[in-house]
Amino acid sequence: MAKIYTKTGDKGQTGLMGGSRVPKNHPRVCAYGDVDELNSHLGVVLATLEPRPEQDRLIKFLLNVQNDLFQIGALLATPPPADEASQAPPGRSAGGGATEKGSQVEPSFKIQSMEDEIDHYTQDLPPLKNFILPGGSPGGAMLHLARTVCRRAERSVVELSSQEKVPSSILVYLNRLSDFLFTAARWINTKQGVPETMWKP
Repeated sequence: MAKIYTKTGDKGQTGLMGGSRVPKNHPRVCAYGDVDELNSHLGVVLATLEPRPEQDRLIKFLLNVQNDLFQIGALLATPPPADEASQAPPGRSAGGGATEKGSQVEPSFKIQSMEDEIDHYTQDLPPLKNFILPGGSPGGAMLHLARTVCRRAERSVVELSSQEKVPSSILVYLNRLSDFLFTAARWINTKQGVPETMWKP
């Protein structure tokens, strides 16, 4: 790319994978835009975490998550073939299984690995008996912020899946990722000796 600016989006449209153009507020653009924002928040999280033996595992895993999110963004930026873009059944996300017409194969993300990481960090945490307020150390607060952006990205993908086919594994991944980020925020705060602030109704 010779120049970073192309001027093709000056009238409020953008190009998807495959060449089709849609308004920049299209549900598909909102979905991959929120995933991109989540990825950027994780970049800020990583910038706050100093390389230490006890944090190296978390840093490595978050880098892997960033790569996953980049792949998810690319999938979301790729509309299904015109003959498969029918509305998904209400209340469920349509899968993207392979067909003879060459539709996308349902991607496989590391869901089990995510659950293993959640279990790993949970064993170091005291059980939750109350809701907690987001905050704590800089790393913990940023992980809480990333968690809320992850939930927004998940809502955007749900909205898109009500109109067009979306690989169901994306929703599973984002749902599990928000749980991981919550657990990681608590773990960082615990390791840094910052007490959690309980919600007082």
